Amino acid sequence: MVRLGNEDTGEDRLVVDLYVKPSGAVAGEHVHPVTEESFTVLRGQVGFRIDGRESIAELNQPLHVPTGVAHDWWNAGDEEAHVIVELAPGAARFEEAIRNLFGLAQDGKTNSKGMPNFLQGALFAREFSDVLYFTKPPLVVQRLLFGVLAFVGWAMGYEGSYPKYSAPEPPSGEVAGPLSTTRVVGGAFAVAALLSLASLFLLRGTRRPPNFRR
Repeated sequence: MVRLGNEDTGEDRLVVDLYVKPSGAVAGEHVHPVTEESFTVLRGQVGFRIDGRESIAELNQPLHVPTGVAHDWWNAGDEEAHVIVELAPGAARFEEAIRNLFGLAQDGKTNSKGMPNFLQGALFAREFSDVLYFTKPPLVVQRLLFGVLAFVGWAMGYEGSYPKYSAPEPPSGEVAGPLSTTRVVGGAFAVAALLSLASLFLLRGTRRPPNFRR
């Protein structure tokens, strides 16, 4: 839940309330290229790994994560945890990423862990690479893998960010959101058809002519 958005603070700063269920966790160890982050646990037990060091956060004692430092966190207790997260600078882009991810979850477009499918996730990762990136697999592998998956996702009609979610107050009228199942299936057939045609041309190009002799 966004407590103070970029527009509310009047500066490049974001304050968010996170409620984390038992065994809940962020998607994985990650890095913010331009953003500093601080966590204050108000309730529950939350484990942190910051620059390789693990600890359980003390209640009401802020933990600071500098720009470019790898970190991870998870609910280490048996009750729901309440954490206040503050981020600056880069708050506007971070807020856009959060709104998209939570919007997808609310619309049932994520799994039980709150993660979108591979194609949507790849486009999301490419779109918000300035906000965060994961430490594993290596960054060069991520870029190659996400590049391929993002192209397929884009060809099927997915987007990296949706106006339905990204705007604090979405414009009136019909607003673009995630794809329906029908559109996804239709896009999949279109991509499959393109790949089949490409394969046929490749096979045709490598086939020897009938009168070929050694």
